[in-house]
Amino acid sequence: MNTEETLPIDPPCASTKCAVEATLSIIGGKWKGVILYRLLYGKKRFNELRRDMPKITHRMLTLQLRELESDGLVKRTVYAEVPPKVEYELTELGSTIKPIITELYNWGKTYL
Repeated sequence: MNTEETLPIDPPCASTKCAVEATLSIIGGKWKGVILYRLLYGKKRFNELRRDMPKITHRMLTLQLRELESDGLVKRTVYAEVPPKVEYELTELGSTIKPIITELYNWGKTYL
């Protein structure tokens, strides 16, 4: 692969605003990519996400969802009913990450 043809002309991460660093600061970590992957195909309730990711703790899932919501990638909807119903889904901005998450999945499948 010739990197001059595929990478931007800017020296990678030479400036104070590195696009790769910005992306990884938002989706980096052990769980955010997995959460985004689980939300690619529609809304999920909190316990559905917990079942899909049995190794994540309740607290960590809550924190990661809050961060993704704060960064504008995930939307949290609370329904006024008893017991309360809460759903998570990708925002319009969050949906733009689908090709990246899909490629991470494909790369991981090949690696495994």
